Formats: sequence, C-alpha cells, structure tokens
Amino acid sequence: MFLGRVIGNLVATQKDSSYVGKALLLVQPVSPQGDDDGDAIVAVDSVGAGAGETVLVVVEGRSTSIAMDRKLAPANAAIIGIVDDIDWEN
Repeated sequence: MFLGRVIGNLVATQKDSSYVGKALLLVQPVSPQGDDDGDAIVAVDSVGAGAGETVLVVVEGRSTSIAMDRKLAPANAAIIGIVDDIDWEN
C-alpha cells in the first residue's frame, strides 16, 4: 500500500467487463510529506476520488480484486481510501 495524489483520469472506450462503471485514475506516488516519490500509475478508483486528492493505493492482486468487488479482476492497483489528514512526526 502507498500514498498517492490523483493527477488525472483515463478514458477507455473498450475495456474488460470488470472495469464497467469504474473510473481509471492516474496516481502520482507521494511521500508522507507530499513530495513526488516514483512514476505515476493507473489505478482503479473504488472510493470516488477526485483530482488533487491524496489517496491510499493497493498494488496486490487479491486486494485489488476485493476493492473492485470482482473475483480475479485484471488489475494491479486500486484506490481504497481518500486521505483527510496526515499527522507526521519527525
């Protein structure tokens, strides 16, 4: 699981039936301080996240399938939460 920031969305006119009704969002991994931390990925949105929001992303097959509510869904990343606040101690 990692923190990310939604930086865009993806539109696909043809996609696997597991994706019907699901948004595909472009997510930039970030550190707890909000700094970019790696390359952006595409994740299936299961919580209604929007542009600019900090989100929790899972990148495990089973976790992703559970988030999509589909057994054996063909996805490797899913947004499972919207972060309201981070209380970070140095």
